Amino acid sequence: MYRRPRLGQHFLHDQSVLARIAAALELGPGRRVLEIGPGQGALTEHLLATGAHVTAIEVDPKLAAGLRAAYSSNPSFELIEADVLTVDLAALAAQDRPALAGNLPYYITSPIVRRALDLGDRITQSVFLMQKEVADRICAGPGSRDYGYLSALCQLRSEPRTLFRVRPGSFNPPPKVESAVVRLTPRAGEAPDPGFVRFLEAAFRQPRKTLRNNLSSLYASEALAEEDAVGKRAQQLSVGELEALYQSLGNTMRMKM
Repeated sequence: MYRRPRLGQHFLHDQSVLARIAAALELGPGRRVLEIGPGQGALTEHLLATGAHVTAIEVDPKLAAGLRAAYSSNPSFELIEADVLTVDLAALAAQDRPALAGNLPYYITSPIVRRALDLGDRITQSVFLMQKEVADRICAGPGSRDYGYLSALCQLRSEPRTLFRVRPGSFNPPPKVESAVVRLTPRAGEAPDPGFVRFLEAAFRQPRKTLRNNLSSLYASEALAEEDAVGKRAQQLSVGELEALYQSLGNTMRMKM
């Protein structure tokens, strides 16, 4: 079987899992889905069967050639041969508010998730198969060991939910880790304040440190001294509580540049 290990290719072949992913996307005629990393087309087949239009983004030239051979005659299929991290997803999403889907390469899962979040409600939802460890981080709540910057960012911009787990034997070759399918439903409204995103990055930078320490690069010590919450770690506060702290600090002292 052809594969390029450096691209993190583990091909999903379990038909029941493929069918569940396609069903979770709630597609149908007139809908469109952007499929990231279609590989050999296993999920593509299920997506096309819903009657939806599939725009597939594949970086591997050999796999792209196979997809063209299999689906070029299908008017509901479009292939973009490129690295998904360089593709203008916003331009693609501007056409008709598509869904996003894919069996994500583990080594670039977080960057892809962040790009999906940046699309906001220009997409209907994202349904991604990913390493379970990352899925746990995305869906973790305050106080848990998995809760961190990625959790806060995902929960700020979407409603994340783990749909189901996927065993290693569902892939060829089997990965050494467990996997899970996650749905990200975008929150309506404008993109969050860039200052708050920067705040979150700083707040979670050193997990064992208090907010007073982590935020000292952004705020004057006099402003931080006025806030009781800065004596806690970021992992102890919900996104809403962190946003309230950001608003309070923003009203009392300008962020350092």
